[in-house]
Amino acid sequence: MTTASVMNAPGPQPVPAPMTSAPQTVEPVRATTPEGRRPEKEILLHSREFTAEDVTRSWAYTTTTFLVLGALVTGAVALPTWWLRLPFSVLAGLTAVRTFCLFHDYQHGAILRQSKLAEALFFVFGMFIMTPPSVWRETHNYHHQHNAKLIGSHIGSYPMLTPSMYAALPAGQRLMYRFIRSPLNMLLAIFTVFGVGMNLSPFLRAPSKHWGGLVSMVTVVGLGVGLGLAGHLDAYVFGWLVPMAVAAATGAYLFYAQHNFPGMNVADRSTWTFSGAAIDSSSYLKMGPFMNWMTANIGYHHVHHLNATIPFYRLPEAMQAIPELRHPGETSWHPRDVLTALRLKLWDPEKNRLVPLK
Repeated sequence: MTTASVMNAPGPQPVPAPMTSAPQTVEPVRATTPEGRRPEKEILLHSREFTAEDVTRSWAYTTTTFLVLGALVTGAVALPTWWLRLPFSVLAGLTAVRTFCLFHDYQHGAILRQSKLAEALFFVFGMFIMTPPSVWRETHNYHHQHNAKLIGSHIGSYPMLTPSMYAALPAGQRLMYRFIRSPLNMLLAIFTVFGVGMNLSPFLRAPSKHWGGLVSMVTVVGLGVGLGLAGHLDAYVFGWLVPMAVAAATGAYLFYAQHNFPGMNVADRSTWTFSGAAIDSSSYLKMGPFMNWMTANIGYHHVHHLNATIPFYRLPEAMQAIPELRHPGETSWHPRDVLTALRLKLWDPEKNRLVPLK
């Protein structure tokens, strides 16, 4: 695969698919499943106890989230000075992260199942945040079924190579691999992850299936052009561009930290299990009440990966009730933890851990 084709690979990624010209020989991976863990079937059955939804609660959270988002965007557009508008824009971006997490739960069938109103609401929201539902479902569901596999986990996720695989790549593809896993890619996620990965690439690959990618691009670009021609470009910048940039960058790092953290495990296909990928390869991102609200408990990611149909407001309850989920791999928003996670670039099967580039 060429470097250009990497950028046009299928899916939202949230980054483009990895380079594949390196030899695909997979080094043996040592199993790290703790002794005494219950059989996978028993753990999964236990998790089903927490999939029951309180529809009234789901609608209350959804309605209040959209109201808060609308109020913040209104302030970002209508306030008289930029120094008042900018804080509203940033808070709107963080609230868009929460709204996206509700969108994510709906797509999994965790909340508002079978609701046509919710379907329409989240479809419109997806168009405005450059996340066509068809693209998201295709690649994100794949991610859940292949999380933490050394070969095959790149669709809907960040690519991961071993040192020997990385060394075998041509120079241009090594550079692309480093960029995909870099903070710069996350900061530019509005363009790279969402513009290219979620819209342009899927539409070019399968236009009849992912026509939403074109609709989304036309919507957000047309909105900017229309407001600009009307003399209100500032409304577009503060009401959409800044919030979307904040939301995209925050979401891109969140997804990275959920699957790239010290102590995580990567398996080959012979040792991989669904529950193991959730418990040993998905993090618990510790946050305070403010960020837990802004991210709709997505920090309980190991719980979510064990059973994606658990509503977001029941994830803490499930973590406490299921013994295997009580001691996950942890990370946080502390600068030390962020820098540590960002340094992890390759899976070393000899050391059985993620390592930085030398």
